[in-house]
Order: sequence, then structure tokens, then C-alpha cells
Amino acid sequence: MRLIARRHGATYGICEVMLDKFLVELNPRRQKNKHYLHITDEERPVGGQLMGTEPEQFAAGAVKLVEAGFDVIDINFGCPVKKVLGRCRGGFHLSQPDVALDIIQRTRKAVPSSIPVTVKMRRGIDDTEQSRDHFFTIIDGAFDIGVAAVTVHGRTVKQRYNGPSRWEFLSEVKQRFPDRVILGSGDLFAAQDCLDMIAQTGVDGVTVARGCIGNPWIFQQTKALAKTGVLPPPPSLFEQRKIIRKHFDLAALLYGEERTAMVMRKSCIKYSALHPEHSLVRADFTKIKSRDDLQKVLRDWYSQDLDGRYLPRSIHV
Repeated sequence: MRLIARRHGATYGICEVMLDKFLVELNPRRQKNKHYLHITDEERPVGGQLMGTEPEQFAAGAVKLVEAGFDVIDINFGCPVKKVLGRCRGGFHLSQPDVALDIIQRTRKAVPSSIPVTVKMRRGIDDTEQSRDHFFTIIDGAFDIGVAAVTVHGRTVKQRYNGPSRWEFLSEVKQRFPDRVILGSGDLFAAQDCLDMIAQTGVDGVTVARGCIGNPWIFQQTKALAKTGVLPPPPSLFEQRKIIRKHFDLAALLYGEERTAMVMRKSCIKYSALHPEHSLVRADFTKIKSRDDLQKVLRDWYSQDLDGRYLPRSIHV
């Protein structure tokens, strides 16, 4: 997905989040682990995203990412998944500033000074004043330690993906740190969203997450809209077909032919949202178990070069 995104205009990509303990114990020579540390020169610079519980082991995991060739270490203090929080990882660290800053400090010291360290945060565990204080304690300390940038998501951890992302909080953060790199995240599902966030909050850039799954065209569309003021048309069915095939081929190189159909099913379901007959196409994509199954769906639904449609916001609600 990172490579597809870069080819469609993304200027930077970060890998899926990895657990520090997993990295320390990882055998990269095993086929099933191959995709975790795979990087191509075409997608550089690329960040390795890390989460964990214990500061010392977190730093050890960061070293493994550097050894694997990642250009940036991205510390995840934002994941809101219940299982992750229950194990004191991800967004849980926003409730314990001392541990969070120890993780950042140890990670910064463990990796070469030439490797930027960044942090991803939500605006707090919840909407309490204590949570707000913890957020600013962590971000203040992070910049003092020497992080290169902080990505701020406008939801709380308890919100998960429910309710709106509070962009006004991003404005407050950027006003407090005018000379630091602040990236914004949350509710970026279309090109106009990306430009609106920058205009309304003053952040230095945006990080698109769910909004680019099945829609890598969002990056090209954003750049074109910013440059010309005109939103390009959505990708035609032939263009969609081409990228779905390429995505499958790239995934097969990492996961192996047998696993790829299952791995790709989620992405294909997202791609189907750009098809004018999205409900029917989606239903067929949910059944794919092999490359042949994928090819049949493409023959059935992508054999005419019809106009596509923009990704509907409802797919992420």
C-alpha cells in the first residue's frame, strides 16, 4: 500500500505499526515475516512505526527498525484499539506522561542522530482537564528531547473512530508550537479535507490514514486541487482495475500467492467503493480466495472503461 500511495503522489509513508517485542524476537528470514521489514528504494523516505509497553524494550525495537533500513522512527501513542490499551500500549501512554517521555528519551538515544524520531498522538485519553494536561506535558517534553515532528489526531483515545475529529485542537497545538513541525490527522477522506485542515488549523502537513485505503488517488487529487483549484475526475474503471491488479501483484511478492487473496480482500472491498455499482462489486470482492477469483471480479465489473466515482465519506463512518 505504501508503494502504491507513493506512486500516486504521497510524499512520505509509514509502515503498519509493529510491536517492539515482536521486532526484538523477529526472524526476518521466515517467509511469513517478510512483509514487515520490506522496503524499496522507490518509497524512501519511509518511517517505521512502533508501539510497546516498556521503555527499554521499545528502544531495542527502534534499533531493529533502523537496522532494517527505515529512515524515520515513528512512536505510536495514538492507537485506540481496546486490546492494545489493555496491554498498556499505544494510546494508553497518554495517561502516563513519565513513561511516555522515558520511551521517547530512550528511543532518541538508542538510534543514530541522523534518524529522525517522530511521535503520533491523539489529543488525550478523554476530554478531562487532566488528559489535556498530560497531552501538553508529553508534547512539550517530546520537543525538548528532540523529536522532529508530532502528528496530532483530533479525537481522544476513548472516542476511537466515533464522532468528529476536533480540528480546532490542532489549531491550538500549532499556535503553541509555531516553530515546530505539527502534522494533522483525523477525518481526511477527500482532497478538499486535506486542504481545509491546513487552511483552518495552520498545521504543516496532513497524515492520511483510513482515507487512502482503496483510494490512493487522494494524494494526486489533493496536489492538483492545491495547484489548480480544480479537482481531477475520479479514476475510471480501467484505471481502478490497473491499480487493483498491481496492488495484488505487489502483495503476492511479500505474502506469497496463497495468502494474498485473504490479505487483499479488505483493500479490494475499499476499492469497490469507487465503482458505480459498488454494492454488487463489494459483495463479489468479499468472496475472493485466489488470484483467479480476483480476475473474475475484474472481468465481471471492470471490463468497460466507465467513469468511477469519488470515495464516499460514508464508507468510513
